[in-house]
Amino acid sequence: MRAFVSELRRRKVFRAAAIYVVVAWAAVEVTDVVAPSLQLPEWTPTLVIVVALIGFPLALILSWAFDLTPAGTAPASSSSREATVEAGLDGAPSVGAAPTAESTAATTDQPESPTADRTSIAVLPFVNMSADAENEYFSDGMTEEMINALVGIEGLRVASRTSAFAFKGKDEDIREIGRQLGVGTVMEGSVRKAGNRLRLTAQLIAVEDGYHLWSETFDRELEDVFEVQEQIARSIAETLVPTLAASGAPLVKKSTESLEAYNLYLKGRYAWNKRVEAGLRGAVEYFEAALELDPDFASAWAGLADAYTLLGIAEYGFAPPSEVMPKAKTAALRALELDPSLAEAQTSIAHITGFFEWDVVASEVAFKRAIELDPDYAFAYHWYALLLAALERHDEALEAELKARELEPLSLIINKNVGTILYYGRRHSESLKEDEAALKLDPDYPRTLLYAALALDVEEDYDEAVRMMEEALSYDRGNTVIQAALGYTHALAGSEAEARRIVDELEATMETRYVPAFTLALIHTGLGDRDDAFGWLERAYEERSSWLLSLSVEPAFDVLRSDRRFAELVDRVRTAAQSPESS
Repeated sequence: MRAFVSELRRRKVFRAAAIYVVVAWAAVEVTDVVAPSLQLPEWTPTLVIVVALIGFPLALILSWAFDLTPAGTAPASSSSREATVEAGLDGAPSVGAAPTAESTAATTDQPESPTADRTSIAVLPFVNMSADAENEYFSDGMTEEMINALVGIEGLRVASRTSAFAFKGKDEDIREIGRQLGVGTVMEGSVRKAGNRLRLTAQLIAVEDGYHLWSETFDRELEDVFEVQEQIARSIAETLVPTLAASGAPLVKKSTESLEAYNLYLKGRYAWNKRVEAGLRGAVEYFEAALELDPDFASAWAGLADAYTLLGIAEYGFAPPSEVMPKAKTAALRALELDPSLAEAQTSIAHITGFFEWDVVASEVAFKRAIELDPDYAFAYHWYALLLAALERHDEALEAELKARELEPLSLIINKNVGTILYYGRRHSESLKEDEAALKLDPDYPRTLLYAALALDVEEDYDEAVRMMEEALSYDRGNTVIQAALGYTHALAGSEAEARRIVDELEATMETRYVPAFTLALIHTGLGDRDDAFGWLERAYEERSSWLLSLSVEPAFDVLRSDRRFAELVDRVRTAAQSPESS
């Protein structure tokens, strides 16, 4: 019912009803007033009321069926995701072992758009229609698996996972989604999982006219999940890229023979995508449990590498790098051993090699290899841009990050990072403009608020910087990196007591959980405590903090440049192309 009401609202049926009632009431009133003057029959007002009542449902039907456009009336598109998904579950044909002729497809009498690029597609997050809300991990996982399957099809351009998931839970018009993502077709669907039974509905819609090009419902056992994915991917591909019909090569790789391991893998990816400490640690547990069932599950090894890597990077500050990064590298190497084509695992290797082992030459080679494996993997460019910025190759860094944004236009972290690259390059006014643009995507995203505030520190706008950091902390309470940046800004603004209070809080926190040493070095730098700042930087060196690779380009530490210890530390990091154990 909620979805039906949303569709009524989207098609402006309620607005049409309100307008009709107002106009009909006015017509009745006018008739009642002028009828005697015009000597019309006494029953004329009654006739007007009857006609108005008869016309009311007709007006509603017309407002449902047609949109009013600048070019005139046009058939309304069924673009409400929940409404079309529910319709598919209730009315779409169901199939067993193979697709049947009952499935719907494009017909020749439908208008063909001469301009729509139907070889570009966005796969929107499948709606979880299961009774158990916890099955959300499965519907999200099916979406990601379909994206991965379609990405491998030559001649088909697929919107990234991050961009597509930006529309999760939103009742956006299909045409607006297509415009924002730059695609000509949209795939949407739903998943209902009950015990070992799976019902999956999928449909393909043309963005320009809203026509359904294909739709189908699959009722299967859960063990058939890979076969269902293959059938959906092939149906989509053959609809959009007809030349594919001659190819019998499978589009979906069966990544494991263990259904339980696959289920645990999907849970791990769901937890990893939350990007919070509890989620990342939970992801580690899920991936490790999957690998106990299937030690040769390459995707689970890649997921484990991703989880350990995010736990250890300085920007999150969840775990000591020396504790988790070696585990991340082991997992990534095992993933590549099992499947050398995994660009995600290759990107993890590149990141760990550069930002943990500080071997920038090998890291750059590894990043280029990741991009070669998948030229459309945005996060390979994203991390590569940060490496280039650390090496003071700012123009190349910006080019790489802009490429990442081209591939992932709605990614919050990538949009934030365009501003960060400009910040490292001392282009602060441009950096602030990019941060402002990124905040329009999500004004509550803590990391954009953080780096916008750091850019404001350079401009000496400390009041606004403090406001933004406090806002960031309100969205990510307990984040020690943001907390330290706030202390640093207070120190610059002359609020020494407040800055030292935050130092005391972070040192007390260290007794119960990990706090990156780099954060305390930042506050002491703002306070002008050089000896303390370098003492904490030495501890950061021992931790193999990824932030030390960017020390030479971080504006916050410019005041330390005149101290010989600064140049010595930068040199030690740059020449530390050795194993962490030998450092």
